[in-house]
Amino acid sequence: MTHDELVAAAAVAEAAPARPRARLIDVAIAAGVSPKTVSRVINAETGVLPVTRDKVMRTVRDLGFVPDRSARELKRQAADTIGILIDAISDPFFAAFVSVVEELAVAEGLSVIFASTGYDAAREHTQLERLTGHRLAGLVVAPVAVGAATLAGLRTRFPVVTVDRSRSGIDAVVIDDFGAAAEATAALLSHGHRRVAFMGEDVPYPTVSDRLAGYRSALEAAGVPFDPSLVVTHERFQAGEAAEASRLLERADPPTALLCATSLAAIGTVQAIRARGLRMPALVSFGDFTLAEVLEPGITYVDHDPRLMGAAAFRRLRELAVHPDAEPTRTVVPTRLVPRGSGEVAPSFPLDPIGATR
Repeated sequence: MTHDELVAAAAVAEAAPARPRARLIDVAIAAGVSPKTVSRVINAETGVLPVTRDKVMRTVRDLGFVPDRSARELKRQAADTIGILIDAISDPFFAAFVSVVEELAVAEGLSVIFASTGYDAAREHTQLERLTGHRLAGLVVAPVAVGAATLAGLRTRFPVVTVDRSRSGIDAVVIDDFGAAAEATAALLSHGHRRVAFMGEDVPYPTVSDRLAGYRSALEAAGVPFDPSLVVTHERFQAGEAAEASRLLERADPPTALLCATSLAAIGTVQAIRARGLRMPALVSFGDFTLAEVLEPGITYVDHDPRLMGAAAFRRLRELAVHPDAEPTRTVVPTRLVPRGSGEVAPSFPLDPIGATR
């Protein structure tokens, strides 16, 4: 070629459009695999057949695919937050639970954001959208109405663990609500009580209903007939909202023992007892609460330790961060009945006004 022809050829070459940079999706399509499989191969992860790995690597070379390391690093640095969606921070159980998760997260250089559902499905949806708008390193959720399919979709983006309640196909940290309630009821019956009331909350998930079932099972095992009039389920037990509990306690034939299915129910019930000037009946709270041990008598409770549950949920999140395709597990945290005096009160007219005689 002459000098002029060489110059012209070089100019044409410089003017030719650059070949578009291959994307991960281009590699996946050309290799006939999913984008996730391509990601596993280029990140040297396990779980890919050798023949598939070889095919993906050949396609990577053929297309000249170069992973965007800077983008991946930026994403990894941004995903440093644990999201927590709970019922209410005013619930002593969840307040302690969040505190434990936050302590563990901070120790690993992570931050925590949380939101509450207020036991409301519409609010749960809104709060879930708000939390998952962040780049999360993991999500812990106490589900109200959110379904397994929604959580499974989120699980493709980051680790997801449910707590206190479970969803099919999602990792969960729970307790044996049925067994713990049966044990607590049996303990009251062992002290001679035959009129044992159940103080619960009318909530849209099986936690309390499982505890009610455990209560009924213990009655049946002891040969004590189930009396539906001794079951109180209030929309929510709060300060000043224990009217139903008060009416039950002031009946002509009041119960001599109470199983409170949540710590909030126990707080409302104790407030009703104190407000009416009644003696403390035999009482067991499902969950501890502030100052329960300084009451007279101290409140016996079922210890479903939020610290243990928080630690188990966080540990599972971190395991899933390393092994995102691990099979879902259901961790059952053990419970124990902690006697403090109230659960051991004998059935000798405990609901008489203080100072009254018979």
